[in-house]
Amino acid sequence: MDRPVISPLLFYRDPKAALAFLQNAFGFETRLVVEDGQGGVIHSESFFGPELVMVCGPPSGRWAAPGDLGGRRTGSVHVQLEEGIDAHCERARAAGALIEREPADQPYGDRVYTCLDPEGHSWSFGQTLEVMSPPEMAEATGREIRETL
Repeated sequence: MDRPVISPLLFYRDPKAALAFLQNAFGFETRLVVEDGQGGVIHSESFFGPELVMVCGPPSGRWAAPGDLGGRRTGSVHVQLEEGIDAHCERARAAGALIEREPADQPYGDRVYTCLDPEGHSWSFGQTLEVMSPPEMAEATGREIRETL
């Protein structure tokens, strides 16, 4: 099995519920779960196409979930969809995601929405509507955008 070079690892208080949520709300497919024998998950792999996130928990020691931090967040996972972003948002909402930003067209050519899962992890989803060059994006957004390569 080919594996992505970079894979986010998210800690959840209830990792089994999180894996079910990722499947029902976002369309992930869990392919591997390593349980700790006490109701926790030592490791898991949940795929969205060829990409994956790892879900573990419950967190302890140096690891935390957003609920352990008063709801504060330290990052967000972004998923780029090929199509159907509005239907994806409705699916997520129906499964219990808190939609923070409704789907909206962005001046750089994508349509994006953001949400929180039931434990407060931040997720964003985008769909490219128009492929734009960095100069075109800069003109559309009024921001300096340049390639650094």
